[in-house]
Amino acid sequence: MTGSDISLSFPIGHAQLPNDSLSAVGRTELIQQLADLPAQLTAAARNVGGERLQLPYRPGGWTGRQVIHHLADSHLNSYTRFRLALTEDNPTISPYDEHAWAELPDVAATPITVSLALLEALHTRWVSLLQHLSDAQWQRTFYHPGTKRTFTLDQALALYAWHGRHHLAHLGLLIAAE
Repeated sequence: MTGSDISLSFPIGHAQLPNDSLSAVGRTELIQQLADLPAQLTAAARNVGGERLQLPYRPGGWTGRQVIHHLADSHLNSYTRFRLALTEDNPTISPYDEHAWAELPDVAATPITVSLALLEALHTRWVSLLQHLSDAQWQRTFYHPGTKRTFTLDQALALYAWHGRHHLAHLGLLIAAE
């Protein structure tokens, strides 16, 4: 992979996860990023336009359509992981093959407006949950067997706020390619 391929794959860089607890201000900023994502994603999809959403954002990358459906899939899984961590002791979450999911027939057959509406509803619910967690709850964990890593909810928040910005930037590449 060349340097330009890396910047197209990770236009905002790789996720930086905190080693320690986030501050209340840091959490609030990241929660706000999750709250803002559905509207930003809808605006970006509108700016890209229907036909260009069928194009990959980089050679060998997903199409804009796949990116939008992936965000709905991924953030639904993350919301579930948060809820598991809040109700079980360090649960082992179920990883999934995101590339295989992006190739399932519903991705091509379902209008992106469905995933955009799902993200709007999901993020409303997720943000409400996050705004009501105690400091102790933010330190609850889940284990990801694919990465062989335990994540605190603080780290998962940072990861998924980055994840939204990361894929929003991919749609920005399609806008810039106009």
